[in-house]
Amino acid sequence: MTKAAELAKMGEVLTNSKVSGRRNLVLNGSMQVAQRGTSATVATYGTVDRFTFPFDGSNSITQSQGTLSSSDSPYADGLRKYARNTNTNTSSGTGTYAGIKTIIESQDMAQSGWEYTSTSSNVTIQFWARSSISGTYYMNLRSDDTTSKNFTIPVALTADTWKKITATVIGNSGLVFNNDNGAGLQIIMWMHLGTNYTTSGHTTNAWQTNSGSDQAPDYSIDWRNTSGATFDLTGIQLEVGSQATPFEHRSFGEELLLCQRYFYAPVNGTAQAFGMGTYYASNLITMVLDFPTTMRAAPSVTAANGTNYFVAYTNGQGDAFNTWDNVQRGCPNYIALDVTGDGASGTAGDGCALATNSSAAYIFCNAEL
Repeated sequence: MTKAAELAKMGEVLTNSKVSGRRNLVLNGSMQVAQRGTSATVATYGTVDRFTFPFDGSNSITQSQGTLSSSDSPYADGLRKYARNTNTNTSSGTGTYAGIKTIIESQDMAQSGWEYTSTSSNVTIQFWARSSISGTYYMNLRSDDTTSKNFTIPVALTADTWKKITATVIGNSGLVFNNDNGAGLQIIMWMHLGTNYTTSGHTTNAWQTNSGSDQAPDYSIDWRNTSGATFDLTGIQLEVGSQATPFEHRSFGEELLLCQRYFYAPVNGTAQAFGMGTYYASNLITMVLDFPTTMRAAPSVTAANGTNYFVAYTNGQGDAFNTWDNVQRGCPNYIALDVTGDGASGTAGDGCALATNSSAAYIFCNAEL
């Protein structure tokens, strides 16, 4: 092998070593997992996992998961889905706002390898964005532990055109990330912020003490007061170092499992069998529902309630009931569900197969930040 070939090979090894291993601290940055559904009108979690869509609430906004086509620029990066915010009504005033937000656990930031209190240590964020309205938008990186800090990144867009944004974020002596499962770093892409939350002299690309009235510079565009305005986001990656490496693609199965630490939907919108239960008494069915992964914390559990939404099959018969009426012994690994009466009728000790009896039935386990 020639010296030139040896040097080229060495460069290839070094380059590959820089981009090897788990790099992206953002979960579901490809927007491919949407356990709850593909469209919703809530400000909280409703579609794309790990992302909320906060807005001021005076008028509705629709959040959705979209599919990229081969003509969309992010498609060439291997991305196939995006999150969309659609302003379905107008809303004006100093208190208006709209955004797309995700939260990284504090322990994930603490153990990331970023020397976040040093100005010589960096993280790099990259993402694809598109808006129906030209102008400069702003993204916030906001720490949550001790004294909250805020870092603002300008995002200049041309209408209806995808643009890849990359920014390097330096450390700061005031940053704190506790080694726990609480909220550590919020990443918020703001479509709009009213003047209650902005100042004309706001400093961008620098950490400052977080202030609710000073989140970003004043917005010169009025996305929130434009009916039908859209904003799309995909390919979000936050990684340690000053180099933006190619987007880290994880398989759908791996990304789904990572998302299920925060939200698990064993039943959602389809008629399906989902577990085995036992008649603890003649009118009492109980079942243990194991989670596919340890959740962040013991989840809150909600279940659909409608006529004969669920059914228990035993001894050649099906006993329909409306909903689960009790959750016991909830923990990060499993929950126990009970239903008393409400159609349950069997023999104590008998097993039963549990299924949904309606496409509107669901069971949601929520341990989101």
